[in-house]
Amino acid sequence: MSNTLSGLLPIMYNAMNVVSREQVGIIQAVSRDATAEMAAINATVRSPVVGAMAAADITAANIAASGTDQTIDYVDMSITKQRKVSFNLTGEESRGLGDKNKSVIAEGRFAQAMRTLTNEIEADLAALYVGASRAYGTAGTTPFGTGDDLTDLSEAMRILDDNGAPKSDRHAVLGSAAVAKLIGKQPAFFKINEAGDDTARRFGAMEQTFGASMHASGAIATHTPGTAANYLIDGNVAAGVATVHLDTGTGTHVAGDLISFAGDASKYVITTGAAGDGDKDVVLGAPGLVAAGADGVAASGTAAYVANMVMSRDAIQLAARVPALPDGGDQADDRTYVADPVSGLVYEISVYRQYRQVTYEVAMCWGVKLIKPAHLGLLIG
Repeated sequence: MSNTLSGLLPIMYNAMNVVSREQVGIIQAVSRDATAEMAAINATVRSPVVGAMAAADITAANIAASGTDQTIDYVDMSITKQRKVSFNLTGEESRGLGDKNKSVIAEGRFAQAMRTLTNEIEADLAALYVGASRAYGTAGTTPFGTGDDLTDLSEAMRILDDNGAPKSDRHAVLGSAAVAKLIGKQPAFFKINEAGDDTARRFGAMEQTFGASMHASGAIATHTPGTAANYLIDGNVAAGVATVHLDTGTGTHVAGDLISFAGDASKYVITTGAAGDGDKDVVLGAPGLVAAGADGVAASGTAAYVANMVMSRDAIQLAARVPALPDGGDQADDRTYVADPVSGLVYEISVYRQYRQVTYEVAMCWGVKLIKPAHLGLLIG
């Protein structure tokens, strides 16, 4: 039965070509540890993290100097989801459809199955916006609405600059509304003499801007804020502090709420909110307050907003594996693994022969984690 899936491989790869063009830009913007290695649900995955490296002066000598020692860090995270999409083909369906229709339908089914899993992963990554450091923009106003003006992007990237994020491998992931404004209002992206080539004009592909690779995502989250109002800072708070004590006000703060303090133009992301009225602590995203906050200063929130994301790749980690099998395997007649050349994700595809029908299954397990909150900012709209 080893050749059960070999005839379907061209169909699977055709389906993969469709999936690769979905708007799943966050997957492409984060660090990925994605292999065909098996993992069980709740298993711990340890991913290596290479930190910044320092330069040194060159000094002539009779022998070459030793390299600088470096400790390679790591991040432990859990595989939290184990998901599948499956479909059947009965004997009657197989005979009735004919070879050509079977091929077309099979390609569509595999494409939709992989699309479903990929979109779930993208949504899990988008949900990490609640741990970001700070935000730029106006809630309810889509970025890039002013023609020939990319201030929204440059100011969002400034958050990463001020937080010390690496200059290289930066990414901006935008929802459909922001992308539409970018296309309609920012012609510099599409003028060949300014963009450098006609890729964006012909294919709608977005290139690097301000050192950031531009991506689109259909999973960008919309935040619904808590009910907090009329809060004040309780006690003097130094710059760099992340936990701020509030009093006087009413209503709840929830993770992902934005908060600003009178005299400080920054919009901070509340990563840990608090229920109830009056005295409470809220925790801000790293690295905390940009400027000191004085006792009695007003703390104000924002309305609902769309959480477009700017980040360096090291901000978020995605670990993706294929599901674990029992010793000796299971009842599958055949099993293969198909790698997405764009996202790097590996899908497990299994076939189970049953009573007068065949079941195909596309499966994957994964976990996501925000590793460096200071390297993630929001461009709200």
